[in-house]
Amino acid sequence: MAKKSVLSKFISRLPSQQHSVPVAENSPPPPPSLKLLFFIVDWHHANSVSNVFVAEKVRFHFISKGRGTASSDILDLLGIGANDKAVMICLEQAVGIPILMKEVRKILKPYAGAGIAFTVPLSAINDPILLIFKQSIHKNEKIATGYPEGEGVTMANEFSHDLILSIVNQGYSEELMNTARAAGATGGTVISARGQAHEGAVKFFGVSVQDEKEIVIILTNREKKVPIMQAICEAHGLNSEAQGIVFSLPVDDVLGLSFE
Repeated sequence: MAKKSVLSKFISRLPSQQHSVPVAENSPPPPPSLKLLFFIVDWHHANSVSNVFVAEKVRFHFISKGRGTASSDILDLLGIGANDKAVMICLEQAVGIPILMKEVRKILKPYAGAGIAFTVPLSAINDPILLIFKQSIHKNEKIATGYPEGEGVTMANEFSHDLILSIVNQGYSEELMNTARAAGATGGTVISARGQAHEGAVKFFGVSVQDEKEIVIILTNREKKVPIMQAICEAHGLNSEAQGIVFSLPVDDVLGLSFE
């Protein structure tokens, strides 16, 4: 019990995106709802998007370089082609995401296949970070007043998509994507990484550690998630030379950045 109480001082659960909890009178306001916001854009657009983050006072954002794997027939649709990509991740209040989406879309709208953006809900976060957002929850008057009619950003239905993450040994991402496409995936993005694992996990699973890895990011419709993951596990799982680990995260908002 003591251990649990200590942890609770540093980690706060965030409000659910699906179920609102009534707030009792005189009780403290609920914590701001936060989400991880992903942008996958051509590498040469990374500075432009980063400038939007700065202008909109986004507190935390990270940039990683990857490469696209999409087939040519959907290149213009998703902006995830076979060239260098910037995978940009930021943390933002749910109420501020439409503003951020709108400003990035405004910058990239002239470019065909400029990229795609999507959000992943959070369930918990450490208290010091949450406090930063609590102190500035009214930082942007546009959040409170809303957009003038016609200026909003139309988002997808909640949890209509999933983000499939596959971690494989270096050199196997192309084979994995061929398998995923055969199962219904339309494209993905690959990020280089370095593997680390606890000794017990190495002995139990036979996973090689401290080797170069590739993280394959696949955004897909929810109905395609299971067949794609099953195909990847069967062909590139832990018992294969790829030694793949596969998992998925729910995605609640998806937006093409160059669409009208």
